[in-house]
Amino acid sequence: MTNEFFTETEKFQAPEIGVGMLGYAFMGKAHTNALLKVPTMMYPPAVIPKLVAVCGRNEDAVSEMASRFGYTGYYTDWEKMLSDERIQLFDNVGPNDVHEEPCVMAAGEGIHILCEKPLARNTEESKRMWDAVKASNVKGMVAFNYRFVPAVRLARDLIASGALGKIYHFRAMYLQDWILPHFETPYLWRHNKEISGSGAIGDFSHIIDVGAFLLGSRIRSVQSAMKTFIPERKLMDGSGVGVVDVDDAFASVIEFENGAIGTLEGTRLASGRKNYHVFEVNGEKGSIAWNLERLNELEVNWAESEPIETRGFQAVNVTEGVHPWISNWWPPGHIIGWEHTFVHEIAHLLDCIVNDKPVAPEGADFEDGYNACVVADAIVESSETGRRVDCRY
Repeated sequence: MTNEFFTETEKFQAPEIGVGMLGYAFMGKAHTNALLKVPTMMYPPAVIPKLVAVCGRNEDAVSEMASRFGYTGYYTDWEKMLSDERIQLFDNVGPNDVHEEPCVMAAGEGIHILCEKPLARNTEESKRMWDAVKASNVKGMVAFNYRFVPAVRLARDLIASGALGKIYHFRAMYLQDWILPHFETPYLWRHNKEISGSGAIGDFSHIIDVGAFLLGSRIRSVQSAMKTFIPERKLMDGSGVGVVDVDDAFASVIEFENGAIGTLEGTRLASGRKNYHVFEVNGEKGSIAWNLERLNELEVNWAESEPIETRGFQAVNVTEGVHPWISNWWPPGHIIGWEHTFVHEIAHLLDCIVNDKPVAPEGADFEDGYNACVVADAIVESSETGRRVDCRY
């Protein structure tokens, strides 16, 4: 027997796409991690992301990001980055006030776009972004990453198949506790309406999007209340206080275009809740429930299951090879995590770009992002006026 050494002579070939990212903090790391994993885990990849540049105002931080993750270089000016001819995909994970202008410029340059949620600070900005993408014929996707949780996709597929029959109710909560007084959270950009557009409403717009995604129906109207419990916070440099002019919490009663009714609740002041994103859907033939903090499980109840003594919610471990995306990962029972949602999300966008597929309905396109902003603005208007507000457009 002879020992032979084989070289990589027939390496899989895929086109490359140059990526430029605006932002380098929490979401920058999450998106970059996914970009690096796509070619090896979503194999064979439709296209291989090439990390061309990352951009941010803090040169020390952005240069460290570039070095740590392997970006070819960095910029401190997003206009200059978007003029870099090597970039074909713009990944915008910056604060909400730098969503509209850079994305509109990118679309005008013929650059495809992935933009973090919420798409914009308000309906008007998001409409201009949607219009820019339509006019330039580039792909635009909003990073509503919970569409790409295997259990959430399975829930959507079950509902779409008619397995639950007529849908009666959708209810969702997104609860966190990170701005409670005892944490002494300082005044951040998320507390400033000029930068963020809104508070918990924009932060937790995931629950607006996931309702429309699951039910295949937009929200028709809202009746809402919002509240700012802590009106001032200390500035980070200790020089004084900043006025909080966005909501700390909100609650809404909603009606969908398909006739279902439901509730939305979001707060950053729920002691003990770290990232508690939950939803439940009730239909004539059964119910489905999901909890982000146990994201591999889908709770299912079939109303007419037998025997009657065992009716009730049963937890399904969504880790089988037949479940969405799981065949790309590990054997059954080996759970995946939050970061994998971004891998699935980015792989979907890259496939849409290379093969000229529509982003929706699997991903959230810029119309979906606009729709979420319409509902978010309606929640604010309803809270301020005390009236039910129509969300249709």
